[in-house]
Amino acid sequence: MGRLGEMIWEESKKMWEIAGPAILTSVLQFSIGFVTVAFVGHLGFIELAAVAVSQNIVEGFAFGFLLGMGSAVETLCGQAVGAGQIHMLGIYLQRSWILTGLTALALTPVYIFTSPILKFLHQSDEISEVAGRFCIWVIPQLFAYAMNFPLQKFFQSQTRVWVMAAIAAAALALHVLLNWLLVTKLEYGLAGAAIAGNISWWVINLAQLVYLVSGYFPNAWTGFSLLALRSLTAFVKLSLASAIMLCLELWYYTAVILLVGSLKTKPEIDVDAVSICMNLEVWTLMVAIGFNAAVSVRVSNELGAGHPKAAKFSVVVTVSTSVLLGILFTAAILIARSEFPKVFTDKPVVIRETIKLGYLLAATIFLNSIQPVLHGVAIGAGWQSLVALVNVGCYYVFGLPLGALLGYRFKLGVVGIWSGMLAGTLLQTIILTWITYRTNWQKESFQAEERLQTWGGQSEHQRQPHNVNGFIEN
Repeated sequence: MGRLGEMIWEESKKMWEIAGPAILTSVLQFSIGFVTVAFVGHLGFIELAAVAVSQNIVEGFAFGFLLGMGSAVETLCGQAVGAGQIHMLGIYLQRSWILTGLTALALTPVYIFTSPILKFLHQSDEISEVAGRFCIWVIPQLFAYAMNFPLQKFFQSQTRVWVMAAIAAAALALHVLLNWLLVTKLEYGLAGAAIAGNISWWVINLAQLVYLVSGYFPNAWTGFSLLALRSLTAFVKLSLASAIMLCLELWYYTAVILLVGSLKTKPEIDVDAVSICMNLEVWTLMVAIGFNAAVSVRVSNELGAGHPKAAKFSVVVTVSTSVLLGILFTAAILIARSEFPKVFTDKPVVIRETIKLGYLLAATIFLNSIQPVLHGVAIGAGWQSLVALVNVGCYYVFGLPLGALLGYRFKLGVVGIWSGMLAGTLLQTIILTWITYRTNWQKESFQAEERLQTWGGQSEHQRQPHNVNGFIEN
């Protein structure tokens, strides 16, 4: 028992070195959107609903695709660090920038034509018009995401995350100040909120770029290289698999907003209530995403180094820690479910509708303490394609149809739609838990070596020989 306790303690320290600042960074960066909703929520029903639709449907669509494309860097950089191939990290980063930049360009028309797209999806005309204008104003944030996500994964793979957290904290403080100035003081409304968001996101990018080129990564970053243009086809395969896996996850919540917005009665109030819950749910999800980053880095590092038992042990420790925090968040929501809506709105009818969703929100938060961490395992091990198939079945074949049936056919409205979403998430969590439990980690270690040679560019490097270290052996 003493030996096991020592192992858990050592693994927990390694995990928290990544998860702590990663959680802080995720929470701070998400809080930029959180602050925007808080300021806009006091402008009126339509403004709040429009920003909610913009963030959860249009920006969520783009955010998911770009974050997924950037997650290929997470797999390859993490495994390259474990294999001692630090010189490849900068090349992977540049390849990812090429792909995410082109993806952002391809997604720009979605922002430009948001209004007709939302109307085609049976959203309220008034909400669609306002959301359309807002999305055009926040196009600079689309390209900020394209630069930011690969850069974050580059830093995380080397456990350089505290600087990211400090930058995010400074940007959030600036964002609050800008919103107060532009939205409240100068009364620029939604345009002011968009400008504040654009400035804040690009401040984050510029600060991170300065950190990148300031000499702190002498082996991983040696400047721009034409090698980034090689093996792009192979790199695209992993990037697309990552993007599809993550998009199917994030678009699930987008689809829920669409279903709620199509309800025949009081769509503005329903969308406002769901968006408030979604914002709070995603805020707690940022904590799980910190563990997602930690387990992804730990698993990819250990598999790259040829330590399959260490990878498996890291999964157990990280999932257990995240679940404990999830229980605390669930309890907090249940206790405060009558109070948290007042942070976003002073409209009594919206507050009442939001309170009704408190129990479903609490259950969703608990499941989200498990499921994103298992996604991190998938990214670290390179299972993106498999998890994408699981997401399709659980979410789009089971969860959404069930939600639509409960919400429309059985006239349960928002509660029915959310219940269906929750059922799909529960099924997905059970399946991912089973897959992780049944994994042959020795086989995954061999596949990590093949992946570095194939998707990283076979001719560029060979895996360095490694010794089995310490207390967790091959």
